[in-house]
Amino acid sequence: MKLGVMTVLFGNKSVEETFKYLSKSGVQAVELGTGGFPGRAHANPDELLNNDSKIQELKDLLEKYNLEISSLSCHGNPVHPQKEIADSFHQDFEKTVRLGEKLGVTRVNTFSGCPGDSPNSMYPNWVTCPWPDDFLKILEYQWNDVLIPYWEKASAFAKEHGVDMICLEMHPGFAVYNPETLLKLRSAVGDVIGANFDPSHLFWQGIDPVAAIRELRGAIYHFHAKDTKIDAMNTAVNGVLDTKHYSDELNRSWVFRTVGYGNDYQLWKDIVSTLRMVGYDYVLSIEHEDSLMTPTEGLQKAISFLKEVMMFEEEGGMWWA
Repeated sequence: MKLGVMTVLFGNKSVEETFKYLSKSGVQAVELGTGGFPGRAHANPDELLNNDSKIQELKDLLEKYNLEISSLSCHGNPVHPQKEIADSFHQDFEKTVRLGEKLGVTRVNTFSGCPGDSPNSMYPNWVTCPWPDDFLKILEYQWNDVLIPYWEKASAFAKEHGVDMICLEMHPGFAVYNPETLLKLRSAVGDVIGANFDPSHLFWQGIDPVAAIRELRGAIYHFHAKDTKIDAMNTAVNGVLDTKHYSDELNRSWVFRTVGYGNDYQLWKDIVSTLRMVGYDYVLSIEHEDSLMTPTEGLQKAISFLKEVMMFEEEGGMWWA
């Protein structure tokens, strides 16, 4: 496995400054934002797609600092019920795919998106229960009329341009938010759909990431190293559904943390070991969203922690093998 970083946290630094810092920190891979919510500070498709010299400059910097690109990320909602919003995210996705083709990157990270409840909606509608029956009708519309048709076309476009792994981050608020919904879309669209497995979004739903990794065997294409701390006292009173601002750490039911500050070494060792057992031997990409630490402090702690739990330079084996 290799250690990577999603470079969004260095949005105020140049590409070379970012690569130099990460290389010195012992990182082997970078995940670059190319639009949508991650922004495009270090890889702007509008600047790169029609400029081969800039493409080569980026490749040269990667070689100079002994780095590789683990994935291009354009997280957004391309099925947003407001057409202009959906179109903007969709354009980011297509530009990202085209950039991946030029860079030789076969993975794109994003969200499934979430439609509204009807063609006349203004905002996404994330369904969390089956009753009253209105909610099941919403789900039927979202999946059959919007989500599956969109990703069938988007997946075909991606494969035409050499991107054969669309890595969907399972995130509440979007149609794909757990292993079941990820596999549902994969079954409908094909194995171009897989997971950008981020355990932080599973922890607070009560999902065991080790069990989820087993369930998604063969469908994990990328991995985000991010943790979540569940506040037992707040959760005991209010449960895990929490709309308070992320900065209200003291009163929230859960907060995002740097790896090791939400769950201990043993659980992260189990996560990494299970990834190996199901055949994932790619990049663990650190995503820093810990509001209690500065980006550099959180990143360095995550790098140190993951170096302790990551596997391994060589395949395992026993004397009798």
